[in-house]
Amino acid sequence: MHLDQNWPASLADHPIFSLPKAFSGPLARSTSSLELSTNSLSSFTNVDPTVDELTPSGRRQVMVLKDADLIVAAGNEVRITSLADAKVSRTRQTYKTLHTPNIQFEIHQISLNPSGKLLAVAGAFQVAVIVLPRAGFSRLIPETLDCKSVQVGQFYHATNMAAPIAKIEWHPWGEAGSTLMVMTTDGKLREYDISVDTDEPQQILSFIPERKANSFLAVDSSEREIASFTLGKGRADWGPLTIYAVTKSGDIYSICPYLPQNASIPSSYVHSLECFISAKQEFLAQGTSAETRNLSTLYDYQHKYVTALIKQLPPGTVFPSVSRPVLIHPPSTIKSPPARQGPFLLQPSPRILDGSDGGDATDIAYLSFDAESDEDGDGTETEHLGVVVVAFQDGKVDVCLDVEKVEARWETKVPSRDLPMLAVYETIDLGLVSTLSQISIAPGQTPLSDLLQGNHPVFLLDPIHTEAFYVYHAFGVHGLNIGPVLRSLAAALHNDDDSGATTSLNVTLQKSAGTTLTEVTDCSKIDRCSNPVIAVTIPNDVYLTYSIFILTSAMRITSFPLNLRAESPHAPSSHSLPPDKDSERFNQKSLWLTPLEGPPAYVSLLQKTPYMPAPALDRSSGLPKLPQLSLPKTTGGDRGFVLTPDTLRYLGEVGRALANQSTAIKLAVKQADERVKLQQQELYRMAQKAGQMNVLVEQLKVHRRAASEARLAGIQAKQKALLARLDRVLQEMMERASPGISENETKWFEELGRMKAEVMGFARYDDQSLVSRTRLLESEYARLTPTLKEILEKEKRRNEKNPEINQGLGFSQAFELGERSNSE
Repeated sequence: MHLDQNWPASLADHPIFSLPKAFSGPLARSTSSLELSTNSLSSFTNVDPTVDELTPSGRRQVMVLKDADLIVAAGNEVRITSLADAKVSRTRQTYKTLHTPNIQFEIHQISLNPSGKLLAVAGAFQVAVIVLPRAGFSRLIPETLDCKSVQVGQFYHATNMAAPIAKIEWHPWGEAGSTLMVMTTDGKLREYDISVDTDEPQQILSFIPERKANSFLAVDSSEREIASFTLGKGRADWGPLTIYAVTKSGDIYSICPYLPQNASIPSSYVHSLECFISAKQEFLAQGTSAETRNLSTLYDYQHKYVTALIKQLPPGTVFPSVSRPVLIHPPSTIKSPPARQGPFLLQPSPRILDGSDGGDATDIAYLSFDAESDEDGDGTETEHLGVVVVAFQDGKVDVCLDVEKVEARWETKVPSRDLPMLAVYETIDLGLVSTLSQISIAPGQTPLSDLLQGNHPVFLLDPIHTEAFYVYHAFGVHGLNIGPVLRSLAAALHNDDDSGATTSLNVTLQKSAGTTLTEVTDCSKIDRCSNPVIAVTIPNDVYLTYSIFILTSAMRITSFPLNLRAESPHAPSSHSLPPDKDSERFNQKSLWLTPLEGPPAYVSLLQKTPYMPAPALDRSSGLPKLPQLSLPKTTGGDRGFVLTPDTLRYLGEVGRALANQSTAIKLAVKQADERVKLQQQELYRMAQKAGQMNVLVEQLKVHRRAASEARLAGIQAKQKALLARLDRVLQEMMERASPGISENETKWFEELGRMKAEVMGFARYDDQSLVSRTRLLESEYARLTPTLKEILEKEKRRNEKNPEINQGLGFSQAFELGERSNSE
């Protein structure tokens, strides 16, 4: 059966994306409550613990993929369907509803654990975990599947005084994938082990210090509210044991080390961390300053921590054995809790967007570019680089380089004043402020820029290409590719290594490229309201096409396939790599074949740099050139398409963009045609030149070979004559300069004769010569050797028969006895 590659487009009519039950029936809610507009802005910004509405306020992620199964949360129910069946059968599309009586709240976030067996769901204030059905559920007849569900931390999250939930996430190193981390806006990160206890957290980390009694702090409330958190990454450092959190004011904090109470860690990581700390200690041992002594104390604590981890490793995991997951608990050797580090110094300070008064931070993500397949450690200059990205309400995205990674620190009586640092590489503008400011409003109406208060951008990392990530928000989805940044950094580091100066590094960084920004979907250009995007997911399954699924609050699904890239874009391009040894040896000037002065014998029509297609023809990522509209589905009561000034404005913008794109494509095609013609001319010229060279080679082989050989024979004969003449001239010069033998030469020859007589003898049978005496010594040695061997054997046998005699004698007595026996 032939399967269409564009099968994701058929999911638009799938029943799993129908509106929740609250929007059907006689008491149905109005779909306008799902829109972000000036009328519904208050419901997006106010937080009421007693009301848990469906309004998509705060962080939203209500759609995930479990292999080929799609899970969607609609209201307080969870739906599941198999995309493999939907890919084969387009007509029969069904889904199953998970029956979970314990979940009576509107679901805002869902997260799938690493094993794919548990699903964590969270509302505005409550958290629960659902045990997912096994594979093959689609063959069951009932439309509702009974699933076990349990509330998590009811004492902390299901009360009227509970803080809102900022984010939930499963720890990748949790034992059996059962470690759930719940971050609330008050800065408390609670770790729950679902397999042990769902009511009490195993650990609690605090990113916001407690207010002291009878004290007053003149700080903004946004500085004491956590917006999101993320886990660090790394291979042989403290990255995997670091947690980053961002407040609504944009301050970034971290806590290191953090390890789940029941963790399953690769054994190779523990050994790599030990080598990392040992190298630090050896380097610091060479210094004698006070700062070095303070750091030595810190690394002693780190070494004690890692030693406690190594003691928990089972036998057979000694480095360099094959890495395997090992059950490890956090060490208790260090009584002090991990210290909160921060706020991070952002150097230079991130810029503020034009026309924006700033906005709260909403999400943070950590991108790592480790080469997993690089076993020997050889790779690009940026393979171990970490990037921290922070999103804000006004559409600003700060890209920071983690050049000084966080290391483990513990609370002490004298807190450290050294603050960690992040290098701000660039600030990206998603264009939300400019887009909303261009829309005209009537006098007295609320400006549309106020809608940014209800905006909550969220990051989604591409599971296949590590350099790509997406930002979805209330007005659409943007795709970002940090590959050009990595290529620029790799080129800068490579040039700096070659030149050995920092000036070339600064010049290269000033000319470096920025992150590629692409608007994927738009939810707000047709009308003055928007259906916020509440979920984005990307399949990572071999049976599904590499594509992207985008879901809005009106349950409108938008999907299109993406392109797989065989080569990693963050690797340096081929023309920027250093030349190999063969090319360097080829470029060296020959000592025998010196080119003639003047113009070169052949000049190519092509440039030295390789040809690069125009950006208008570049579709490497598969993202559309123009953003796709994601509008709510039309119902029977809708009036259909209505022509409004906003619609005309949008059509004009799209028409102008299409015209510009069409012109750019025409120019690119014309440029490509000219390039093809130029290459054809170059091919014709090279063919002609190759023919001329073949004719010249044939002449050299046949006609001019005999003349060349005859000329070479004449040159050899003349050379021999010259050498003979040179010998005669030298001999004559020696005879003229010294006709007889000098006195020193006479003495030297006499000394040589005397030495020869002593070695060889004055006569043939001279027994006093060194040669005769050496031969006599050899014959005597050969005659005495058998007798000595017999005596040695008799002595060994005698010693074996009388061992008690040898044991009773001391060393001096035995030596004296041996002397007397020899004398007798």
